[in-house]
Amino acid sequence: MTLFKKVCLVLSIILFSIITIVIIRTLTINTRDLAVSECSPSDLDFIEVGLESKALQRFRDALRIQTVSRQPHDYNRNELAQLVQFIISAYPELHASPLIEYETVANLSLLYTVRGSNKQLRPYLLMAHLDVVPAEPGNWDTDPFSAEIKDGFIYGRGSIDFKHGVMGILEALNFYVSLGKQPERGFYVAFGHDEEVSGLDGAKAISDALWERGVHKLEFLLDEGLTVTNQIIQGLKEQTALIGVSEKGYLHLELKVVGEPGHSSMPPPESTIGILATAVSRLERNPLPSMLGYGPERDMFEHLAPHLPFKMVMANLWLFKPVVSWLMSKKPVTNAIIRTVTAVTMFQAGIKLNVNAPEATAYVNHRIHPAQSVAEVIEYDRRIINDDRVKIRVVSSMEPHSISPSGEEDFGYQTVKNSIRQIWNRTLVAPGTMIGNTDTHHYLRMSSNVYRFSPTVMYPGDTQRFHGDNERISVKNYEQAVNFYYHVMVNANKGKINLSHSHGEL
Repeated sequence: MTLFKKVCLVLSIILFSIITIVIIRTLTINTRDLAVSECSPSDLDFIEVGLESKALQRFRDALRIQTVSRQPHDYNRNELAQLVQFIISAYPELHASPLIEYETVANLSLLYTVRGSNKQLRPYLLMAHLDVVPAEPGNWDTDPFSAEIKDGFIYGRGSIDFKHGVMGILEALNFYVSLGKQPERGFYVAFGHDEEVSGLDGAKAISDALWERGVHKLEFLLDEGLTVTNQIIQGLKEQTALIGVSEKGYLHLELKVVGEPGHSSMPPPESTIGILATAVSRLERNPLPSMLGYGPERDMFEHLAPHLPFKMVMANLWLFKPVVSWLMSKKPVTNAIIRTVTAVTMFQAGIKLNVNAPEATAYVNHRIHPAQSVAEVIEYDRRIINDDRVKIRVVSSMEPHSISPSGEEDFGYQTVKNSIRQIWNRTLVAPGTMIGNTDTHHYLRMSSNVYRFSPTVMYPGDTQRFHGDNERISVKNYEQAVNFYYHVMVNANKGKINLSHSHGEL
């Protein structure tokens, strides 16, 4: 056999092997889901939230309280205190229950301890936050703090971020307490008051209080995060819920070039502005490499692959990763999933029209992929800029969160997943990455099982309402949120993955 024939034979075997692997993975890739029964208004333990219900009225009253956070340590203290007092007075049975202890922390945050009967079961933690971002009334169709109902939607700042989480948990807990049965597994509920400005006063104080009491191990933690989506993931027709199993880190950098001031009639060969503009241009023209396959996005695509029109590609990222990375890089929303992104957010230079700028400063914001670190990104920027005249200073940073487990035997993930599927029965559920930041990082020392999910149903166009104008949630969606949290409490009550919640039975 000639050398050429040998090479052809080897290449044929390799090609045949690759095709065989691709076909097998495409045909066999699947996820195992436990059979669940959908929550229904006919169930005895269904929590109804109608237009005239007290539950809806309590939610709207909470939305009307303007608990705005502006900067770290700068928030509406009087309004936050009003909301805390409103919560305590609005749920008298809950706050009088012998099963529950509640307390204010740092004056404006709330911590609930729900005692379980089985001390061998680790407690878990449910989180939400009381504060909201500012709203510009002139840009809204309604007063942002009126909680007006239009066409079945409740409009109000905080309706999806994240007072429906606060009040949803409270309504679920209120119903749970009304049953008069002590849970086997205890749990905590934490409502911080300054999440929108990093949680330095609220979540941190709650975390420190729990730590000092010996609460060092939580079974899992559930905070706000990714949502239920419709027609947002390209090519996916089914309704899909994503559970955040990691959170991107961040890095704020200052880039500065200092020169000599002088008259513009005698300019230097390179101005401070020109030097810095070149550095910024280099960063923008050389994005950090794709990390597709090294973070939660791999599991996300493999979970969703059976339902995508390009199933073969997503089921075989080991082969098609370069193509998928290239395609995802074309749109900002998908590009943010697969890599550390770079945003030049501020540029300052010049003091007068006829004076050479003595210095130029730019600020760069990176959102760091879970497979990378702060140090790696700084080193990458230095190498790409490649100019010692550009001084780099770290303004602030946070490492990406570790990736929480999302397998078939992982209790916390499966509890959240199955609770989602009981409320939204025909919904696909997959792990994902939280692109924004929360105050969850204050609790990371207590558990490696940290999940981020907001029981919010989003359609195209809804994402811009988040921190934007005309924030809203439908009455039906709020009812779903309440029942979701109740299902979490029930499904988490055992020592193993077990759908203990039989609908129609209390």
